[in-house]
Amino acid sequence: MEASAKSRRLLRLQGATFAVLFLVVIGLLAWLSTRYQFESDWTANGRHTLSSESVALLKELKDPITITAFARNSQLSTLRKQIKDLVDRYRRVKSDIALHFVDPDMEPNKVRAAGVTLNGELVIEYQGRTQHVQRLSEEAITNALQQLARTGRREIVFLAGHGERNPQGKANFDLGRFGEQLRNKGLKISLLNLTKTPAVPRDTAVLVIASPQVNLFPGEVRLIQDYVQQGGNLLWLAEPGGLHQLGPLAAQLGLKFDPGTVVDPTTRLLGISNAAFAVVAQYPHQAVTQNLASVTLFPYAVAMDTAGVKTPWQATPLLRTMPRSWSETGPLEGEVRYDKGKDVPGPLTIGVALQRPQPQPDGGPTKGAKNSASAAKSSTGQQRVIVVGDGDFLSNTYLGNGANLELGERMINWLAHDDALIRIPPKVATDTKLVMSPTTGYLIGFGFLFVLPGGLVAAGIVIWLKRRKR
Repeated sequence: MEASAKSRRLLRLQGATFAVLFLVVIGLLAWLSTRYQFESDWTANGRHTLSSESVALLKELKDPITITAFARNSQLSTLRKQIKDLVDRYRRVKSDIALHFVDPDMEPNKVRAAGVTLNGELVIEYQGRTQHVQRLSEEAITNALQQLARTGRREIVFLAGHGERNPQGKANFDLGRFGEQLRNKGLKISLLNLTKTPAVPRDTAVLVIASPQVNLFPGEVRLIQDYVQQGGNLLWLAEPGGLHQLGPLAAQLGLKFDPGTVVDPTTRLLGISNAAFAVVAQYPHQAVTQNLASVTLFPYAVAMDTAGVKTPWQATPLLRTMPRSWSETGPLEGEVRYDKGKDVPGPLTIGVALQRPQPQPDGGPTKGAKNSASAAKSSTGQQRVIVVGDGDFLSNTYLGNGANLELGERMINWLAHDDALIRIPPKVATDTKLVMSPTTGYLIGFGFLFVLPGGLVAAGIVIWLKRRKR
């Protein structure tokens, strides 16, 4: 059928109209792309988008942030683009982040004034405080922002001189890895020997008693009691086998420690043959443990109780073992079994959080208490104490088990009244390594080098022969 002239004109008009509308749509999409953005990160570990921890932190920062990048403006260098791409991830969540570039070669005076030493170094400013970042990564920038988010000086003081776990030590018993994490979060770590310095420092945010191994002197115990009496925040990591003269402190807090060591058969499901390990899988609705989903592991823990003791403290069980656990009063040798009437049945409390309104000064504290009273008192008007019947869970050996590190950081944040940071867990790198035996590697290599190419060649020959027969 031959088309008429009118039909041909209509077809040409339809084609022209379609072309015009198509160009208009493309133009509108191009214009909208300059106003709105949509991104989707399909990488395995989301390495091109901010983690939920960084997003949560940015939502807590209400004031503007200024980032100054000291990077050379060279055509051969891609450093500035890498910095901009990384900072843009933060700016998509928080729009009031300003990024400025400074060429160190062109403006050396600014480099010296800022104390910059590396090409690509970032200086982040928030509320008049600054932090330097020398490693270009989300972890480094988020750690710097977390340090700037702290409202004031935070000094965590660890009691020393009695064989306590050292926050700067590298031994398995010590807390060196935990101390390093706290320093990365903007906290200052220091040691206090009350026999040399009979006073708790004024700027102490939290006093930590980390598992002393020998008895304290009565005067030292009184200084600690006065510190608590005057409103100081305290983290006490106790252990089975005695309180080392800290019984008066336990009575002051309204705590009674059970005899023996906590035993939990549940750990066998985790492949742990040692009976003196306790697992905590469920947590109460408390600020420290809110939304904490992973289990925590506590080796050689002692249980405690607050029932029947009248104190001004509001006590909340923070860590409870499984119902099948018990406190073993006998030796932990051979096959350990529960002895009814002798051992204390579970579930057991191995961690308690205590809080009360800040006490009013009575005019009679000791020198140590006087020095620390003003610093211990918080603007929240609340004093906080946490007692855990185990210190191994934060040690260098066991810190990486379950959520032990996250729990320890949450405790410190809560005690230091940094409640906004409690729900920001540390970021753990995704394991991207593929480990295989040499035999498996040889088989895979042989398959890719010989079997797969040989199969393709054989298939080609078969197809060629079949076509020749046609």
